[in-house]
Amino acid sequence: MTCIERLYSQRYLRPRNRYRRPPGHLRHILDVWKTDQPDQFRENLRVMPQTFDDLVADIEDDLVFMNSSQNEQIPVSDQLAITLYHFGHFGNGANLQQVANWSGYSKGLVRLATKHVMTALLHPDFVRRAVHPPTTDEKEEAKVWVEGHSCKAWRNGYCMVDGTLVVLAERPYWFGESYFDRKCNYSLNFQVRMTLILPSAYSKKS
Repeated sequence: MTCIERLYSQRYLRPRNRYRRPPGHLRHILDVWKTDQPDQFRENLRVMPQTFDDLVADIEDDLVFMNSSQNEQIPVSDQLAITLYHFGHFGNGANLQQVANWSGYSKGLVRLATKHVMTALLHPDFVRRAVHPPTTDEKEEAKVWVEGHSCKAWRNGYCMVDGTLVVLAERPYWFGESYFDRKCNYSLNFQVRMTLILPSAYSKKS
């Protein structure tokens, strides 16, 4: 008896277990919470309803959302919501199965919708419309905000602030709970500030 015959002699067939997809939460968020409970909408998608609507209007005409197939794509609003929920979570909450359960769509469609939305957002035309150098008034508005929310010396450092967490060996004795971060560690948050150097910075005081 050949190896193939021995292999087939030990095989047996079992009926396929059909996966029953649970009802998704996406429809309720877009149809109810977007108008009635914007705080819950933002908690799920990380943006306010108006921002969401503006994004949909800005990308819905992109060619990536159009095809010549008999099967139409799902609405652009659904694809954007899936992508925002996907990117708004991390760890186990961001895996394909979890996002699929939340949305009510398949894992393959979650991956495809995310790809579609990112293709539209990274299109040069959209980038030129959405990302542009700040105007003089916008710069001044940002400086006033920084001055009002931090120290006056940081007024011109409005361009970028980033930070990193430095994990502590143990819980600090004083106000220890204040050092507990989202990653379940006790840590210090160090921030790095990039200052915009203006021509006035070179002028010497008289």
